[in-house]
Order: sequence, then structure tokens, then C-alpha cells
Amino acid sequence: MPDKHRIRQGDCLFNIASDRGFLWQTIWNHPENVALRSLRRDPNILKPGDLLYIPDRTVKQEPRSTDRKHVFVDQGARAVLRLRIVDYEYQTQPEPPAPPSPAEPARHVTEEDPELQPVQVNELPRANTQYALNIDGNLIFGTTDGEGALSQPIPMNARAGTLTMDPGTLQETVIPLKLGYLNPLSEISGLKHRLSNLGFGCGDDSDEITPDFQGSLREFQRRYSLPVTGEPDDATQSKLQQLHRS
Repeated sequence: MPDKHRIRQGDCLFNIASDRGFLWQTIWNHPENVALRSLRRDPNILKPGDLLYIPDRTVKQEPRSTDRKHVFVDQGARAVLRLRIVDYEYQTQPEPPAPPSPAEPARHVTEEDPELQPVQVNELPRANTQYALNIDGNLIFGTTDGEGALSQPIPMNARAGTLTMDPGTLQETVIPLKLGYLNPLSEISGLKHRLSNLGFGCGDDSDEITPDFQGSLREFQRRYSLPVTGEPDDATQSKLQQLHRS
């Protein structure tokens, strides 16, 4: 029977469709989900509490002649995991003091507070780096491209894993992966997820505006030359989306 599935943390359309025996497009494009499509836009980024309509499964018939061989293609077996691994280098750029005006004498200038000085942010992609991807116990080995990116097919119902960069070397780095845990950018929890993924820890991933969250916002805004307000304004959300690419 059709039903309404309430999204839980860790759910995504791929694993729901796989568990129910559907192509994800069949569920997402159903007329009963028009309001959810309008609200969320991206089928891969849902929020706990969202209601997703699951239709009845139906039998599709394809009339074919019995004296010939026919090939049918399974279209829904795999999803694709795309990641870009980047380190960041931060360089403080002190501004030179303004020269005194002719009407006032020169004054002694003290060193500025480094927290208030502009910061230059340099991206250092993990380019051409070997990795080991463990998805639900299945190991996949590969090498990132020149931009530090990787793209790997994974099972549609995958929910967790680890990415090990430079495995077996002194530079080995293990990154835990929680698939289906990214909330929409329009939610405070979604902002926290993206800030944390970019190295700005927020203390928790709730939808509450906390002092830690505001402190991380201010640090993010300062480093990317945005107005330092501690508020999730449009400019901050746009920059987060640009850097996180989702």
C-alpha cells in the first residue's frame, strides 16, 4: 500500500528507493511529492521530519515477440559518491597603516590585532593522491584527479564508510563518511554540517543558534572577507554553497 515515509537522519532518496524496490525518479517525480520537490529542490538533501510519499509498486508489461531475444537494462543499481579533498592554508595579510594627514602629527602605530586583519585563503587540493574507500565493508582503491576530486559508484543503499587518504604512509588521513546526513542549506543544521565539513566546528548539529555556531560563522566570514556579523546571511550562505559545492 502507498504510504508517507517520514525522513530520519541518514535517509536519502537513493537508499529509500533501493529498500522499496523503486527507481528514485519514480518516487521523487510522483505528483504527491510536488510540495516536497518545491521545498527541497535537491532530492539528495532532505531533512529529518520531511514527508515523502511512497506509491504502490506496479507491474510494468512490455509486449515482445516470443521468437526473439530481448535485453532489459537495470537502471537503478548504483549511486555515485563525489568528493573533493582540500586542505586550506591561511595567511594573515596586515594592512599598511594610513599615512597621517598634513593637519595632524605622526603617531606611534602599534601592531594590529591579528583577529581583525584580513586573511588570504589558499586551497591545497589533495591532487593525484591514492585513497582507499571503504563503503559498508567493501574496499575501493583509486587516485584523486588534479583537483583533489574522486568519483566512485557505490550501492544505492550505502549509509556509511571511511575514506583513507595516502593509506599506509606517514601522511595517512582517515575521514569518516556519513551518507545521507547532509541537511538542506536553508536549515541551521545544514549550515552547521557544511561549516564542520570545511573545518569550522560548531559543537553540535542541531537547529539551534548557539554561541559556538555564531563563533564559527564569524571565523568563516573573516577568513573569506565577508561582513563579520555572526549571522547566516545570504552572502555567507552563498559562499558556503560555493565552497562546499552542495
